[in-house]
Amino acid sequence: MEINIPKGGITITKLLLRICSILIIIALVTSVDGSKGNSASPEESITILFTHDLHDNFLPFEVRRNQGKYTVGGYARLYSAIKEQREKDPDAVLVDAGDFAMGTLFQTIYASDSPGLRMMGQMGYDATTLGNHEFDFRARGLAASLRAAKDSGDAIPKIVATNTIFPTDDEGKIPANLQALKEAMDHYEVKDYLIVERKGIRIGILGLMGEEAASNAPMSGVTFDDAIESAKSTAATLKNDEDVDLVIALSHSGTSDEKSKSEDELIAQKVPDIDVIISGHSHTMLKEPILVGNTIIGSSGEYGEHLGVLNISLDVNKKWKVNEYKLIVIDDTLPLDPTTSETIEKYKQLIQEKYLRHFDMEFDEVLAYSPFDFTPFSEIGIELKEEPLGNLIGDSFIHTVRELEGNDYEPIAAAVMPYGNIRDSFGKGDITVSNVFNVNSLGIGPDEISGYPLLNIYLTGKELKTVAEVDASITPIMDEVQLYVAGLSYTLNTNRFIFNKVTDVRLQDFDGTKEEIDDHKLYRVVAGLYSAQMLPYVNEKSFGILSIVPKTKEGTPVTNFEDQIIYMNGNQEVKEWYAIANYLKSFDKIDGVPQIPVYYEQMKNRKVVEHNSNLFAVLKSPNRIIVTAYAILLAFVGIVVLIITLIVKRRRRKK
Repeated sequence: MEINIPKGGITITKLLLRICSILIIIALVTSVDGSKGNSASPEESITILFTHDLHDNFLPFEVRRNQGKYTVGGYARLYSAIKEQREKDPDAVLVDAGDFAMGTLFQTIYASDSPGLRMMGQMGYDATTLGNHEFDFRARGLAASLRAAKDSGDAIPKIVATNTIFPTDDEGKIPANLQALKEAMDHYEVKDYLIVERKGIRIGILGLMGEEAASNAPMSGVTFDDAIESAKSTAATLKNDEDVDLVIALSHSGTSDEKSKSEDELIAQKVPDIDVIISGHSHTMLKEPILVGNTIIGSSGEYGEHLGVLNISLDVNKKWKVNEYKLIVIDDTLPLDPTTSETIEKYKQLIQEKYLRHFDMEFDEVLAYSPFDFTPFSEIGIELKEEPLGNLIGDSFIHTVRELEGNDYEPIAAAVMPYGNIRDSFGKGDITVSNVFNVNSLGIGPDEISGYPLLNIYLTGKELKTVAEVDASITPIMDEVQLYVAGLSYTLNTNRFIFNKVTDVRLQDFDGTKEEIDDHKLYRVVAGLYSAQMLPYVNEKSFGILSIVPKTKEGTPVTNFEDQIIYMNGNQEVKEWYAIANYLKSFDKIDGVPQIPVYYEQMKNRKVVEHNSNLFAVLKSPNRIIVTAYAILLAFVGIVVLIITLIVKRRRRKK
């Protein structure tokens, strides 16, 4: 039966037919085949929250900028920022691009408790990748950390390690020293790539270790495939086989102002299937994203000082475009998340029980007060020059060994500290155990606990002079090898020929008294394990022109550097950081607190750098290397002159 609507209205049947037609049209327009890639709607956006190079900075820290000091970072405030962003977009993806570990006292329980991964899990990270510093404790340390995280039962982020490869022997077996790591990675479920889905959008995430970063993990045991080729293959798999809409690369490769060395930009150029690169390793802070073709590159800086926020959506051409990119400063305007703060305190207690007790020190113990600022860490090593912090560290090595040996002390001629091993600096104010560890946090010893140990080596006087020349000549090529040497005073001219830049070098006491160096005498030198092991590479880096061969007290070349480690309390390795802490405690006290003397506020003529371009200054006092070079040059010129003379004579005869 048909019912008419009064006042000339349409029938209910026709009305229903029209409504059904509209609904069908809407369904057809909005329908999506979920089994295919690139299914995301142009109106739908994805938010990517990101960090990298956190380096175990669980706690806030002080930075100096524009003549001011600011407290930034800390996971309790970082998590507050993360929660705030997820309130705006609950489907936001949270990722990290590696080097989440190593840099503070929290690394000391890396193998036993894996605080970094567990804290990232607590903060809701979806994925991270392995940076070179995750391998600092070698394969065994990383294996233990992965197992500790997985077996804790806590939430943990997924790990993607796309181009990490386990070498095999002729029988296809993984070496015994890597088997534990392979099993731990399988136990943790480390993958080549990860797929997550948000708002109906399939997101593929891969993780890369760059070439330069891989070179900084020489003791990892594993190998790393070419990042570009690995990324090409994996991104193609994600797009073609896994039907993802968005490919994100967590790349521990980095960017650089020098385009030929900007690895992540090169990856973006060669692998257009990658839509977004979160770029770690170089600690870069990009205020605006780098766009390479259709690939978006973001970097948020170091140590959790910022949280990166990238919001993207598909344009009409099905390409991902940037709607918003910002770096949120993690500072005291953000509240401290109470749960995160509580977890951090628990980890501090574990550090006390498992590590600091060996040194009879406490996490927040005040060791000394500095009445002045040392050079900010960001400015150390930029210029070839003497550095007060380097002087302090070198002096601390000598002081601590002298104190430990007492009446049996054998004089130390020099203590060596490379710039590359300095990781932080001291500002005006109280200096705690935690602060000192941050300054010198790298490495691990044979005791398998954090910190490079000090050791004894012996060098001839000639080799001591070579140490100064290494600093002068190789630092401009590789700034991380700049040396700070307590016990020496040397003058160098940057305008002289390479390997002949040092014009004067002598021994120098703490009070400034200088003494000539006997080329043939053996001198005792103290350095960290890493630094001492690197000295023999001088031969390679100088193309065989310079040579340093660390020796035992008897003058025989060192074959096992671990045999030269200095111990205290019978069997405890003397760590580099401990020597610094011990030295700080020795200073004169005011109101019961040791005060760093103003001696360390000034230069001490340990490294005098000149920029004299006067021809006499450039050519005077050539060493054997340059004399040989001059002789070769003169011989070459002589041969050329002789050839020209013969040619001229022959032409004259023909005429």
